[in-house]
Amino acid sequence: MTLRKYILFFSILVCQLVLAQNDTITNLKEVVVSDTYLKTNNKSQSIQVLSDSIISKNQSSLTNLLNYNSTIYFKEYGRGMLSTVSFRGTTSAQTAVIWNGININSQLNGSTDFNTITANDYSSISVKAGGGSVIYGSGAVGGSVHLNNNLSFKKQFTNNLQLSYGSFDTSGINYKTLLSNEKWSAQIGFSYNASKNEYPYIKLFTWKGEQRKNLNGEYLNTSLNANIGYKINSSNLIKFYSQTSNTDRHLSLVSESDTKTKYVNSFSRNLLEYDGNFDKFSANLKSAYIVEEYQYFGNIESDYFSFGKSESAIAKLDLSYQLLKSLKINTIIDYSQTRGFGTSFGNNIRKIGSAAVLVKQQVGKKWQNEFGIRQEITDNYKSPLLFSAGTSCFLNNWYTVKINLSRNYRIPTFNDLYWEGTSDQGNPDLKVESSYQAEVGNVFSFQKIKLSQTFYYNKIKDLISWKPGDNGGWTPQNTNKVAAYGSETVLGWANNFGKHFLSINGTYAYTISQDEETKKQLFFVPFHKATGSVAYSYRKFAINYQFLYNGFVYTRSDNDPKQIIKSYKVSNAGIDYDFKFLNSSKLGFQVLNLLNEKYQSLEDRPLPGRNFNLYITLKF
Repeated sequence: MTLRKYILFFSILVCQLVLAQNDTITNLKEVVVSDTYLKTNNKSQSIQVLSDSIISKNQSSLTNLLNYNSTIYFKEYGRGMLSTVSFRGTTSAQTAVIWNGININSQLNGSTDFNTITANDYSSISVKAGGGSVIYGSGAVGGSVHLNNNLSFKKQFTNNLQLSYGSFDTSGINYKTLLSNEKWSAQIGFSYNASKNEYPYIKLFTWKGEQRKNLNGEYLNTSLNANIGYKINSSNLIKFYSQTSNTDRHLSLVSESDTKTKYVNSFSRNLLEYDGNFDKFSANLKSAYIVEEYQYFGNIESDYFSFGKSESAIAKLDLSYQLLKSLKINTIIDYSQTRGFGTSFGNNIRKIGSAAVLVKQQVGKKWQNEFGIRQEITDNYKSPLLFSAGTSCFLNNWYTVKINLSRNYRIPTFNDLYWEGTSDQGNPDLKVESSYQAEVGNVFSFQKIKLSQTFYYNKIKDLISWKPGDNGGWTPQNTNKVAAYGSETVLGWANNFGKHFLSINGTYAYTISQDEETKKQLFFVPFHKATGSVAYSYRKFAINYQFLYNGFVYTRSDNDPKQIIKSYKVSNAGIDYDFKFLNSSKLGFQVLNLLNEKYQSLEDRPLPGRNFNLYITLKF
């Protein structure tokens, strides 16, 4: 980073310090969450909320946060490169990413690259396991990841600045400021993450060209966030959320003789929301405009690039009525129009309208029932009638049982439908992928311990796969039927002992995901994944330890035992000290891949050995 940029950020910091001294902090009066369905209409499914302390102990990307703290499996094309997921044995396009209540999965390829998302940009991050298409639409089959910017209405002015520097010339900046009173709430944030990323490979990795370090792997990610809320009066509230991001990545080489390539992708998201609450009746109106774009340079020495872009306009109206004290009904109508165009799929428009009804019944204080149906209308495909039904019953002080049944789906992407490559061709006659899912959850609570275990079964049909076509190229087809089933366990414990604080968290997932015809496990779906973490603090001093285990995965659909990614165990350790300068000033040091594990999650894409990160966090 240049000296000029450091001076600029130091100037901003000094200005904020002067202003911060005049602020008086009062108790929190109200926090407004845009994605209200996550708490009110999902009592029958497992939701894991990642706290601020967990987010702060992980590296900046959403991949690192979820990889070490959830049951989701990640496949990375190298450090900082493309990162895709498998949730409950499903494909990368069958996990929905929800931003403040809006589905933001790519309209071009159907999935989300988790290495383009900075975890610190959000107030809260939650992982919901299981189907959610009735509420969140396409892709919410295996589960969903929720990114929320919560607005608080109290008199406050706070700032948070984190600077970091680590191995491989990796640097990061994350800055957030919150300014609010009882009428206004504003959040502004900026993130910068960059790395030359030329890390040496651990010995014993051999492949074509005998490459010994990560070449052409540099990356730069920047994002800017602005979130504003205004209370017109006690019954009416207006909110605006805006986020822009740009990721510029050179793509790591497999062999030194390979041509150097580059991939640049960006997005812009804007959401205007109105909330009205009038006794038993309430209304919520969302209007969003989302743009995503990519450029691929097949040779970074050339100015030529292929590209793709989508522009989506979304309107969503939710009307709710408290029919009885124990019965609430929501009617949701939404409409979206997406225009996609690019080098290989022409210029196409997709229009989708849908209507949904959600019913929530509260039986006493211990039993809640949920039911929902949704139907879409579009000319591009035939959409099935979706439903979700669930119950949650608090049987006693230490045990709650949850049961959920649902039908979910994923629509074909623009690439699936309209791709026009040299030999590869899209298929405009594709059906939607659909699934029936059932799950039973058991939640045990004893003093400070909380343990949840969920058993699930998911039957998926018309899975879209790219297969060799008649012309020798590849084309997408609805060929596969998949049965995915298994169990998930999430454990949490935390306690204070005087001025000592100790917390322990862990997850474990056992996953079977089989092609029903061949009875073979889907490739890049591990049978086993486990995570664990321990955090301890005393006064100004804190330490933490993280552990990740991924079982082996097949890399071919025929489950050839010679074509696998071996299991691996990776651990991280960190320490920090709060000097109590300003409100808080933490200096921290992390050792990543503590035991120098040799591992990769994709063939010929080794991940770094032992490396280091130094950071300072200032709160004022």
